[in-house]
Amino acid sequence: MRAAVVILIVLNVVLFGYARFDRAAQSEAEHLQTQVQPERIVLLSPQQVAALGSSRTPAPPDVCVEWGPFADADRLRAEADIAPLALGRLVSQRQIAADGLYWVNLGAMSNRAAADRRAAELRAQSIADLSVVDFGHGQFTVSLGLFRTQAAAGSRAETLAARGVQGAQVEPRQQGAVQSMIVVRDPPQPALARMKELQGQYAGTDLKVGPCAPKS
Repeated sequence: MRAAVVILIVLNVVLFGYARFDRAAQSEAEHLQTQVQPERIVLLSPQQVAALGSSRTPAPPDVCVEWGPFADADRLRAEADIAPLALGRLVSQRQIAADGLYWVNLGAMSNRAAADRRAAELRAQSIADLSVVDFGHGQFTVSLGLFRTQAAAGSRAETLAARGVQGAQVEPRQQGAVQSMIVVRDPPQPALARMKELQGQYAGTDLKVGPCAPKS
């Protein structure tokens, strides 16, 4: 009798466990069916996949610093000034037309040697921002800066006169002149700070930060 009771208890335990397991299996199957929902699966064509890819948010544009404009002599000096920043391939140039600008110069000189001597005299007086340029018709002059307005050029001439430089004159820059902009792509912050310091040493130049121009 006792053995029969034990057998009945064991059978009840086995049946109870099986029932629980069967209900759990059914519940899990129903849960998976709800999650998967095969009737909602849609196969995309290659064209639809490509369209999804093209709808992603575009990457933000690169940031460039443009410094200038520079005549050739000043550009070379400015490039030497930023060389210690080790910017390497981040640095490039962009040429712009110099139409509509004013420049300060010392008038026509008969040959380049005369202009070179005058430039050397001015450098000995610690006069910066100057270069020897072709004045046309076989003549040369000492350029003392290009400016966007006549007033700015006049201010430069007055400053030079106060320092003892005689003969500085203000004239519109001839049409067709070309100048250069120094362009630095994604400059590190220390480099940008240094360029802002240097910009003050080059009269008539601006430093602008903005999106890089598209590559041609």
